[in-house]
Amino acid sequence: MKTFSVAVEKCSQTGLYVGYVLGFPGAHTQAETFDELKKSLCEVLAMLLENGEPEDKLSVNFYLANSCVDD
Repeated sequence: MKTFSVAVEKCSQTGLYVGYVLGFPGAHTQAETFDELKKSLCEVLAMLLENGEPEDKLSVNFYLANSCVDD
């Protein structure tokens, strides 16, 4: 089983959950619910690993933050 660490923020402007895989450029997504975000992140990882490493099972560790930074 492959395990990846994910940072998650809830954007105060859109209300969406935004998640990205730490140390894995290009692995990010957003969703309306936390469950949708988790599913989507696993799909993103599966796509990115498709041509390289085996993808037996994917496990994701989540780290949460309160909100996105407003510019």
